[in-house]
Amino acid sequence: MSGNTLQKAIDLVTKATEEDKNKNYEEALRLYEHAVEYFLHAIKYEAQSDKAKESIRAKCITYLERAEKLKEYIKGGKKKPIKAGSNGESKKDSKGSDSEDDGDDPEKKKMQSKLSDAIIVEKPNIKWSDVAGLEAAKEALKEAVILPIKFPHLFTGNRKPWRGILLFGPPGTGKSYLAKAVATEANNSTFFSVSSSDLVSKWLGESEKLVKNLFEMAREQKPSIIFIDEVDSLTSSRSDNESESARRIKTEFLVQMQGVGNDNDGILVLGATNIPWVLDAAIRRRFEKRIYIDLPEAHARTHMFKLNLGDTPHSLTEEDLRDLGSRTDGYSGADISIVVRDALMQPVRKVQTATHFRKVTGSSRNEPDTVVDDLLEPCSPGTRGAIEMTWVDVPGDKLKEPIVDMGDMLRSLATQKPTVNAADMKRLDEFRNDFGQDG
Repeated sequence: MSGNTLQKAIDLVTKATEEDKNKNYEEALRLYEHAVEYFLHAIKYEAQSDKAKESIRAKCITYLERAEKLKEYIKGGKKKPIKAGSNGESKKDSKGSDSEDDGDDPEKKKMQSKLSDAIIVEKPNIKWSDVAGLEAAKEALKEAVILPIKFPHLFTGNRKPWRGILLFGPPGTGKSYLAKAVATEANNSTFFSVSSSDLVSKWLGESEKLVKNLFEMAREQKPSIIFIDEVDSLTSSRSDNESESARRIKTEFLVQMQGVGNDNDGILVLGATNIPWVLDAAIRRRFEKRIYIDLPEAHARTHMFKLNLGDTPHSLTEEDLRDLGSRTDGYSGADISIVVRDALMQPVRKVQTATHFRKVTGSSRNEPDTVVDDLLEPCSPGTRGAIEMTWVDVPGDKLKEPIVDMGDMLRSLATQKPTVNAADMKRLDEFRNDFGQDG
């Protein structure tokens, strides 16, 4: 093949689409397949940038999909011509006549398949009790999600459930966690968890189609919750110098949330952001409830220490936990989680750095109900019965793990500082005073 393979492929596709339009399907099929061969040769043997190769591959997939539809049509010997972009199947409409099945539109299927890879349609297992504090936020979410599903007759006429709720606050305060608790408690709802980056495509016109298809999927599976994390990156304020594609995404998002021409009953859009002040004013208005998820208070921080410790063996008392709660003013839930995770590693470090071990009594690792008296635990060199050895010399089933104590917690706390700065807290407080409510 000559060096001008790519141009040859483009010429073949142009002819193929022309024949397709003129209903010469067999010739169109031959040309599509021929064109794809040339495109693949161009990718393999002609110098192309990575971006160009990606673009060609995407085109090849589209042409192969269309060729497959034509092949099915020709093989099935169908009498009725098929429209380019359709799969050739028809169904009866309400009047009994044949009509093309919009649900089988390959464009739509392609978008929904792309979304299916990005969206986590899940049933999390996080109860309200797993979320420390945030009582007002929980009540607002119950009002928006749980009650309308359980008592639909309560929400008739002008009493309508909230359609859009924005959770805003500093990073690491449990906004995403709270959204998962909503999904667990609304146990017959479909939970769509999607990040803004999943809805932004580099292909012209595709991003707004992804947004539209996301809402269509939610309508098909309602009651449903669409949770969009970092919603600010999708819907920041419109400006003169922004790209045309960014403007179109926002417009589509506004149209879908407003529900113009669409039935949005049974759909809740739940957004989360750390920087709510960058949201477009029109988008902000669509989120009817804007709930501030603040840094946890002392009692909530104490509860977070308990939750993060779980069933790991430790010697901390209730008083120790309250002390840790009071020492961590300004820490987010995520900060506390990291403090505890680091403290849980302290026993591992003790084992790793120990130069002496001593024999102790304890439960057998393989048979917990059996007590054995030749387990080994790390100790200081001056301890009675200390044997000079390192962890390398300890048999795997003979190690007794040191339990986590208050000293481990305080060592971890000394190295882990809060991650939320005062300037961001000031801006969040201003936004709450102007537009939000306390969570």
